[in-house]
Amino acid sequence: MRSLDGMITLVTGASSGIGAACCEVFAAAGSNIILMARRRERIAELASSLSGTYNVETYVMVCDVRDRQAVEREFNELPERWQVVDVLINNAGLARGLAPLHEGHFEDWDEMIETNLVGLLNVTRVLLPGMVERKRGMVINIGSIAGREVYPNGNVYCATKHAVRALSQAMQLDLLGSGVRVTNLDPGMVETEFSVVRFRGNTERAASVYAGMTPLRPRDVAEVALFCATRPPHVSIHDILVMPRDQASTTFVHRQQ
Repeated sequence: MRSLDGMITLVTGASSGIGAACCEVFAAAGSNIILMARRRERIAELASSLSGTYNVETYVMVCDVRDRQAVEREFNELPERWQVVDVLINNAGLARGLAPLHEGHFEDWDEMIETNLVGLLNVTRVLLPGMVERKRGMVINIGSIAGREVYPNGNVYCATKHAVRALSQAMQLDLLGSGVRVTNLDPGMVETEFSVVRFRGNTERAASVYAGMTPLRPRDVAEVALFCATRPPHVSIHDILVMPRDQASTTFVHRQQ
């Protein structure tokens, strides 16, 4: 197992769910953490907790990954000691709505495409040159089973996650021989704020998504990400699918009656 002591891990979408869990498990493994998200209070509170619990350093970066100029500005203003990022976890992402394509809303599509795809590109483009120059580093793209299989009414969300998987594969080709590793990590159903966001705060509808089955926890996914990051430098886990026991596909879920 490769040690992460003293390394720097940057996590996008760090304020909740899988992102927050990644911050915790990577901090527990000894990595210093850059927490990147829009919600200042949440990431500031988590950063303080991580520093106190795991004796690591943290840096709070309040930024919307969709805003390319803001992303570039935040990274240009990073203190020198935080500029060498060893692991990038592209976690920021969301779904909006669940409707047939012909009934979809353009604003929902724009938000998903700009967050899930453009945001990932914005952050990766800023950080990757440094990794290539140093001949080391790792990018973990958090995708979804929706990047492997489509499901009814998930059209644009599924398309963005298919794009994330394609970008992971393309990066693996582009970075061959550079010393930089890329992992595409696709979870199945994980109980986070995901469905609450998708249904715009309708908690009852969000809860029904997981009714009668046991979904993954955010930490389950974070621990898989940590496993990938702590393999010896010559080992690259290119593509991994993590599912709850009760889920066989995007549409085939076992639920207790």
